Amino acid sequence: MDRLQKRENSFSGGNIVKLFHLSDLHIGKQLHRYNLGAEQRDIFAQIAALAKEEQPDAVLIAGDIYDGPVPSAEAVSIFDEFLTELCAMEPQPAVLIIAGNHDSARRLDFASDILSKHKVYIAGTPPMREGERILRVTLSDGYGPVDFYLLPFVKPGYVRQLFAEEITGYDMAVRSLLAREEIDTKRRNVLLSHQFYTAGKKEPQVSDSEVHYVGGIENVDVSVLAPFDYAALGHIHKTQQIGGEMYRYCGTPLQYSVSEAGDEKSVTVVELGKKGEKPLVRERSLRPMRRVRKLTGTLREILDAAGEEVCHDFVSITLTDDVEAYQPKEQLEERFDHILEIRIDNARTRKLAEFSGEELVEIDPYEAFGKFFAEMNGREMTEQEEAMMRQVIAQEGEEEA
Repeated sequence: MDRLQKRENSFSGGNIVKLFHLSDLHIGKQLHRYNLGAEQRDIFAQIAALAKEEQPDAVLIAGDIYDGPVPSAEAVSIFDEFLTELCAMEPQPAVLIIAGNHDSARRLDFASDILSKHKVYIAGTPPMREGERILRVTLSDGYGPVDFYLLPFVKPGYVRQLFAEEITGYDMAVRSLLAREEIDTKRRNVLLSHQFYTAGKKEPQVSDSEVHYVGGIENVDVSVLAPFDYAALGHIHKTQQIGGEMYRYCGTPLQYSVSEAGDEKSVTVVELGKKGEKPLVRERSLRPMRRVRKLTGTLREILDAAGEEVCHDFVSITLTDDVEAYQPKEQLEERFDHILEIRIDNARTRKLAEFSGEELVEIDPYEAFGKFFAEMNGREMTEQEEAMMRQVIAQEGEEEA
């Protein structure tokens, strides 16, 4: 069966459709120089345990399965273990997966036809040629059918061959693709999408770990989501709604940057009743092996606070001593075993910053190269060029570590 045709299946029963909404797993990601393989295995085991308890009818994974287009063998193994555990559940939930901007769409699509026979449905690439449609999976319960539309990450260049008029932006690309589907709004509809959605001038809260293009060029307005009873969104790392309770980013399962210190991670659980009823949304908390923490104070204050519940976490340390302490790095490393960074913030450094008159801003190297490439070539990178550049940057990061 063609992967772009409708797939049909049935829920386990009952009139309330229960969904687990996940996204931005970023399997294979490193936090500064630390491999997160053990942390990711632990958090996926927690999610699987919650799934056994809650027994969702479907698990929705809204993109960025991997942290790069060429995942390591370890990363593939971690995801395989997670999928295997979900598929071994009784009753087995359907698993619906789309590609995000970090994934290689074609690699993720591999074996999708075989996996669909085991209730694992994958959409790696959006429609790009005439005759192709958004992958729709139709599941049924006591209230009738629920149509799930699986829309992977879309760039305007991906879909230009489909339309006679020029596709000039992300909003137009998504809007045009959905318009082709002739969605039946009398039925219950759910969208999986991995884009930067905004509600008018309101943007979602972002973290340092997302790639976001300044100037709004990749924004998609939530008005395009009107036909859907629930939109399972990916791409943003903080749990939040955008433009309405039914349009939600579930966030990452782990803290993936210092800017996410203090963020509580969770699984978003969604219950759909009959058509016209608002979905019920709640969060099930996740407890990471190690939290990301920001610690600020004098060297003595921070050392005194290095209790057992803190010393094994990932820590970003800012020292405020006006007089330089003796071997601060060495003393801190004796107490903390996962230091991400050590910064100095005192009267001297503030004076230097004031004197320079400039604030140093760290920019994502891939984002910087993408902007440079587009400016120099008058076009965006192809998928192959993107994959090559991400691989080069990843290898460079590993060598520096």
